[in-house]
Amino acid sequence: MVNSNDRARADKDSFLYPHVPYRGDFTPGNVVFNANLQEFAQRVNVLCNLETAGKISTEEAYQQIKDLWKQLKQSKKELGIGP
Repeated sequence: MVNSNDRARADKDSFLYPHVPYRGDFTPGNVVFNANLQEFAQRVNVLCNLETAGKISTEEAYQQIKDLWKQLKQSKKELGIGP
């Protein structure tokens, strides 16, 4: 039996980390890149919120987002997505 705390946690996780099914051309590379892109977006969102709340500096947020962007670009290159 599922208790109310477990249900509340699942609802919170669904809200904070929504999962949207992939709807593009179904290739393994596209699906993996889509997952990487969704993770990038979620992490950028968290960094922006931390910076807005004053928990990290603007420069730190920028550097971490820049590093995440480099990782995303590298995954795109390795997966052979796009031009």
